[in-house]
Amino acid sequence: MADKPNTETVPAPTPEQEVRRLYEEAESRVAKATERIVARDSFGELLAMVTENAVAVTRIGNEAMDLVLRNLRVASRQDINRLTRALGRTEDKLEQVLQEVERLRDDLDADASSNGSGTRRASGSGSASGSRSGSGSASGSRSGSGGTTRRRTTRRSSSS
Repeated sequence: MADKPNTETVPAPTPEQEVRRLYEEAESRVAKATERIVARDSFGELLAMVTENAVAVTRIGNEAMDLVLRNLRVASRQDINRLTRALGRTEDKLEQVLQEVERLRDDLDADASSNGSGTRRASGSGSASGSRSGSGSASGSRSGSGGTTRRRTTRRSSSS
């Protein structure tokens, strides 16, 4: 009877199968333990405290970096944004002044043409409008002799 092979017994698992079984068992234990921890109210409180601390540390870091940049006299992003807004306001005011000057010049031309002295405008207009259109900052130009409006064709880009 010892000559017959034993075919009814389960073969021993291979090392790969054993590792897989141990891994799945460990994973299920960790999942159950994690679910128990997360289900508690104290976990939510701990998560809130950690989030508050992370935000506070980030704010402290940003303020420290701003202080370093200020002490090094390097322009910060906030400084550049403030200067960009101030430059935009100045450009808008200059644009209004230029439009008013053009309106007054057109009124003066209309008065001069009604009085019969239209030659004065023709000699002085070439240098004034030529210097304006070549500047590039308040882009746009007068179109012909009748156009009195100026349009800005380039916009300021905000820094990030």
